[in-house]
Amino acid sequence: MPDALPFQPVKPAISSPAIVLAAGRGERMRPLTDTTPKPLLQVHGKPLMQYHLEALAAGGFASAVVNTAWLGEQIEAAFHDVLALQPSPYLREQLSNSEHSTAGIRLHYSHEGRDFGSALETAGGIARALPQLDTVFWSMAGDVFAPDMVFTHSALERFARSGMLAHLWLVPNPAHNTKGDFGLEAVGADGIGRCVDPAPGSTAPRYTYSTFALFHRDLFALPWCDIPAGNPQGIKAPLAPLLRRAMQGARVSAEIYTGRWTDVGTPERLAELNAQTP
Repeated sequence: MPDALPFQPVKPAISSPAIVLAAGRGERMRPLTDTTPKPLLQVHGKPLMQYHLEALAAGGFASAVVNTAWLGEQIEAAFHDVLALQPSPYLREQLSNSEHSTAGIRLHYSHEGRDFGSALETAGGIARALPQLDTVFWSMAGDVFAPDMVFTHSALERFARSGMLAHLWLVPNPAHNTKGDFGLEAVGADGIGRCVDPAPGSTAPRYTYSTFALFHRDLFALPWCDIPAGNPQGIKAPLAPLLRRAMQGARVSAEIYTGRWTDVGTPERLAELNAQTP
């Protein structure tokens, strides 16, 4: 954190139900990300981040917070404050009429780069934006490609009633993460189970965290997290340690996401996606 910025005020609450994480530098995507923030890289003519915004709007969610750092001004210039959206036919089919909305989505920003000079990592960035978020909220990385992901109020309400601190969507391990991240136990008929961190050497299967999640704001408070709400000092902190603490307390659930999913981590993966039929 720059010495000239010892304290930053916390923005007033706007009560948004989602955060799109878009602050990363995208080192592995260079040279593409030298001039373009990774969430604005396009797949089939559309910025990666826009797929998430369309899905949120299709699910009836009217606003989202976007955190930015590297070239963040480009993201705000691209999407502005209100984005009118038309979701894909697939998303239309997956949502009930009561959950359907295509009017658009209002965007709010948490500019970590402007306020602190660099990104605050995932937990630090969410803590910074926390005063702008609902008690429970969606979270996702703006640089993954998952056009089949569906966001519904019913999933959010189910999570709010569960008493859990986090609910993760896991995916089968891709070639670049064969060891996986977390395990899944005691899966019920609804496909939801307890998310766990298997001990080193365990033969229990692990899956990869897709970056899609539902969080309760209590995950970003003591005893799980010691960053003050609003992160006024710009503390950098990763998310995984918080999740592992909550898993030890049996406070994290998960399910398997079976739709299309790609961590667009290299120019080669981006080229492969664009070579595929939409």
